[in-house]
Amino acid sequence: MLSGQATGTPKSGDGPVEAIRMLSVARRSAIKARTQAINQLHALVVTAADQVKHQLTELSPKARVKVCAAFRPGTAQTTIRYAKKTLRLLARRYQALTAEIHQLDTEITQLCARANPALLAASGIGPETAATLLVTAGDNPQRMTSEASFAALCGASPVQASSGRTVRHRLNRGGDRQANNALWRIAMVRLRADPRTIEYAQRRQTEGKTRKEIIRCLKHSYL
Repeated sequence: MLSGQATGTPKSGDGPVEAIRMLSVARRSAIKARTQAINQLHALVVTAADQVKHQLTELSPKARVKVCAAFRPGTAQTTIRYAKKTLRLLARRYQALTAEIHQLDTEITQLCARANPALLAASGIGPETAATLLVTAGDNPQRMTSEASFAALCGASPVQASSGRTVRHRLNRGGDRQANNALWRIAMVRLRADPRTIEYAQRRQTEGKTRKEIIRCLKHSYL
């Protein structure tokens, strides 16, 4: 606080969760660069000479990357040579970034299992969502004194929007939005595949709850 009397405890940043945070930064950067590389490759295929375009147009994205990575441009100073050379560079960049992402995923998964094996084993929670929630909580989650404080930190705490005799809550737009998105993804997975979640959603729907309200209830219940 501006008065210098804040009572909150900061994240310790000295354990596996801090390692997860750093690796996650690298992973997001690699995914962004890989997406840019594949988009540029596809754009170049569209504008390439017919000799190159006909070889690649009907291929799936995965097969297109494989073919482009194996191109041998030759030495002739032609537009086709430079098109093949550029496509090869982009395809190999895509492959290198994919290998980097897989390596990071493996390390992040191992660290998540070390930090909180029960979280990773829960239904609908994969390494990416587990990593996001762990990073939000930090290496010293005990600094939060209640589930309500973590819910507020994730932007999943209910916000009163009642009027007259109508009692309802609205979307909380505060908190850590990445953690909030992770909770949303967990809810989406469980609404498709978890029998208990599906039963809960059906019951709340018969009580008059909208789908958005049900999702907000689910997100808060995971904390």
